[in-house]
Amino acid sequence: MDVSLPYASQRSPVLGDNMVATSQPLAAQAGLAMLAQGGNAIDAAIATAMALTVVEPTGCGLGSDAFAILWDGEELHGLNASGRAPAAWTAERFAGGKMPERGWESVTVPGAVSAWIALWRRFGSLPLATIAAPAIGYARNGFPVSPIIAVLWDKAAQLLAREPGFAEAFLPEGRAPRAGERFRLPALAASLEAIVETEGESFYRGALAETIAAHADAHGGALGAEDLGTHGADWVGTIAIPFAGATVHEIPPNGQGIVTLMSLGMLERVGIGDAPVDDPRTLHLAIEATKLALADAARHVADADHMAFPHGDLLDDGYLTERAKQVHRSRAGDPGHGTPKPGGTVYLAAADAAGRMVSFIQSNYMGFGSGVVVPGTGISLQNRGAGFSLEAGHANRVAPKKRPFHTIIPGFALDAAGQPLSAFGVMGGPMQAQGHTQMMLRMLAYGQNPQAAADAPRWRVIGGRKVAVEASFDPALAEALRGMGHEIVVEPPDAVFAFGGAQIISRLGDSYVAGSDPRKDGQAVAF
Repeated sequence: MDVSLPYASQRSPVLGDNMVATSQPLAAQAGLAMLAQGGNAIDAAIATAMALTVVEPTGCGLGSDAFAILWDGEELHGLNASGRAPAAWTAERFAGGKMPERGWESVTVPGAVSAWIALWRRFGSLPLATIAAPAIGYARNGFPVSPIIAVLWDKAAQLLAREPGFAEAFLPEGRAPRAGERFRLPALAASLEAIVETEGESFYRGALAETIAAHADAHGGALGAEDLGTHGADWVGTIAIPFAGATVHEIPPNGQGIVTLMSLGMLERVGIGDAPVDDPRTLHLAIEATKLALADAARHVADADHMAFPHGDLLDDGYLTERAKQVHRSRAGDPGHGTPKPGGTVYLAAADAAGRMVSFIQSNYMGFGSGVVVPGTGISLQNRGAGFSLEAGHANRVAPKKRPFHTIIPGFALDAAGQPLSAFGVMGGPMQAQGHTQMMLRMLAYGQNPQAAADAPRWRVIGGRKVAVEASFDPALAEALRGMGHEIVVEPPDAVFAFGGAQIISRLGDSYVAGSDPRKDGQAVAF
């Protein structure tokens, strides 16, 4: 592993035997506290995830969805805890050609709480009350709001102030809290306590569920007690592809992780790695492979039970070989989707000295999600319904009890011997699969350390030949890409949020090395 830090950043890689990396420092410390008390990486991940619903409400809440990949010391597991559409949702229910993005008509069943309980029951070692204690303390006693989250909070306030329950919970004194101001939400502490006392039952089949359903009914929402009561998290395993001597793993659809695998598979076939990592020839190939994968996902990827063919067909060797032939080595393309033959979020990584590693992600989707907050509970609800299509015949068309296409994805890599190598994620809506591709390209093919990979200026495919790049992107590199036909859009410095936030823990001999994205407030912590 290259230990150099070639990009502008004030952060160094963090090394240790027990580790947490996430986007908010207090949440990272909550997880590390579990490890210090003798807990394992799963305990740490759950504690961190719970704390993030309090200290980073701009990205997640009790009404989030979640996914996880974890190494238990012997094998890899994948968990899909995303929720489904209410039973009353049909395409005919929605008019205007587009799914709502805010309000109760965007709310699907929240799955994050079910993820915490499923992980804890199968792999946890500490009492659930111990794991939840930091989150409950932050909610009841308050915490100083961190700088980047304060900016995002203010942006959301301008959009969501009129949504049911939002101002009451998240706009004390009629505005978003400023950086450094203490924010308390005792109602959220009480909801967390109810979840702990009932091991999640209150949220899905008890008092909290009844309160959620009643609020939905009062505001014309379809989400009911039966929708909540029939929800369950699913152990789904992973899908994977070899790349640069390792194997990269993602959760199967309904998520977009398959985009990363398709991109990397095509890059293997076009011979990536001949030019330096920050050479226009390397970036061009990565951009072109990503375009092809995104086009396929937009057409075909949905709830696995509703896809026209098995998702594995998109990773078929012959299919990827044919798709890779469409990558021109020096000219930008504008590809449509292929068809195989039949055949904004918070992220955290945790690892312990016994070798267990967790890659976990949860999200309300667009900032605070739907903007709906159930009064007296602190439960902010996601707007994952916006991920559905209304196009007739589309695999992702909205339907009762169907999971929507999901942007949030945890990533994991195993080495050539099948041992854990890296838990990684890049939060940030449609940037996530593209970010995973960029992280794996840098770390696996070019040996960059996690902090350097997180620091590097990023690109983001927009559509057609348009590619956005960060303000810190090398102007000469951008000009070289323009010469290949890419329509490069340099986004302003305050658009940094659109390029995601990476958190990475990688195995380094008998210990770990981590990187935490400077685009976020977070940190990697260890002992």
